[in-house]
Amino acid sequence: MAQIELSGIERIFKLGDSEVHALHELSVSIECGEYVAVMGPSGSGKSTLLNLLGLLDRPNAGTYRLEGRDVTTLSPDEQAEVRRTRIGFVFQSFHLVPRLTAAENIALPLMLAGIPPAERHTRVAQALKDFGLEPRASHRPEELSGGQRQRVAIARATIMRPAVILADEPTGNLDRTTGQDVTHLLEELNASGVTLIVVTHDPVMGGRARRRLMMEDGRLLQDVREPAPA
Repeated sequence: MAQIELSGIERIFKLGDSEVHALHELSVSIECGEYVAVMGPSGSGKSTLLNLLGLLDRPNAGTYRLEGRDVTTLSPDEQAEVRRTRIGFVFQSFHLVPRLTAAENIALPLMLAGIPPAERHTRVAQALKDFGLEPRASHRPEELSGGQRQRVAIARATIMRPAVILADEPTGNLDRTTGQDVTHLLEELNASGVTLIVVTHDPVMGGRARRRLMMEDGRLLQDVREPAPA
């Protein structure tokens, strides 16, 4: 069974008297552990697709099954629970809470999930170590470099051990070297079994994925799969 199954997805936005078909009859399946890049020009539907996959938006028509469960029929509270426990988000602009330290930002999903303090402390300490952030644990975002901020964001996205990571232009605000470091970090998580779906304009990053979904005008134009290494 595919981990993600989209069937006949439509997403329509109303702008005044007109309608914009952001996604049109989109059907695609993604297996557990895949590394997928979603690519295409601005306005092609990439971010709309990511928002739907992350349960930040609902389609006007069609079904979305995540791990065999039709999540389009869930209540907002049920969707929030799935989002909190099964999906990790990494954004171009980091979306860290300015007044919280690196450690506190990483711990935030655990707090929201009601994880006991002792377990929170243990898991955050391990994440700080895994992501090379131990010396920066008590620093606020303004005191961190762009690469460090993105590492905090990735640590926060994975602290609940999600099945899927959705990354929206994760290297867009980083210099090339730092961007490569972040890319390798995401790929290590994918290699550990996490499904990785990246929206990117960067052909270099897109080319690293084993599968590329090419979008245009809300439609899936191409589905390109690289052969598995021998």
